[in-house]
Amino acid sequence: MKKYIAECLGTFVLTFLGCGTAMFLGCNTPAGVVGTAVAFGLSVIAMAYTIGSISGCHINPAITLGVALSGRMSWKDACGYWCGQVVGGVIAGALLLALTKVVSAPDLTGGLGSNGVANAGGVWGACLVEVIATFLFVLVVLGTTDEKLGAGKKAGIVIGLTLILIHLVCINLTGTSVNPARSIGPALFACGDALKNVWVFICAPLVGGALSACVWKYFAK
Repeated sequence: MKKYIAECLGTFVLTFLGCGTAMFLGCNTPAGVVGTAVAFGLSVIAMAYTIGSISGCHINPAITLGVALSGRMSWKDACGYWCGQVVGGVIAGALLLALTKVVSAPDLTGGLGSNGVANAGGVWGACLVEVIATFLFVLVVLGTTDEKLGAGKKAGIVIGLTLILIHLVCINLTGTSVNPARSIGPALFACGDALKNVWVFICAPLVGGALSACVWKYFAK
């Protein structure tokens, strides 16, 4: 149970700090894009060294899927991780909404930092962006955390820096999900198009995570 609670906490921190930064800085300026990208990456690094020894710090259903498909965890644990991650994302979304209502915090994204498809050319463009981005991200995660071939204690830093790079490329296209739980939480409370299109940011990252597991299993043979 501790592992599942740790995943809930980690996903909460990632979503709250990452989406919160997007809300308060906006993503329409270079400074806002860089700030948001750094916030997501640093959140991952912080959580990696906080809960990594407890749960492995997946804090992302796509990573959990990749790990499970790679045979590194049971499907029972994967289900527990997914539940914890989604709950953490939802709590973060609720608190971000509360900040805009209770203390009149600004929301320069207009949707609690949720993801969108318009700038990617629509639903299928967004799917393509998210599949590719998640594939690259999860492949780095699987590679750096591999017991024999990985980066050891440096893995958290590498993964966080990679997430920053992914965000720099994709923020102006989809808002960068690569993480279904991070997308579900804000979308539930932003409603509108964010909720209507949230399936893209659930399905596409999971496809990308599954593809990365297949590729890494080939490399690790």
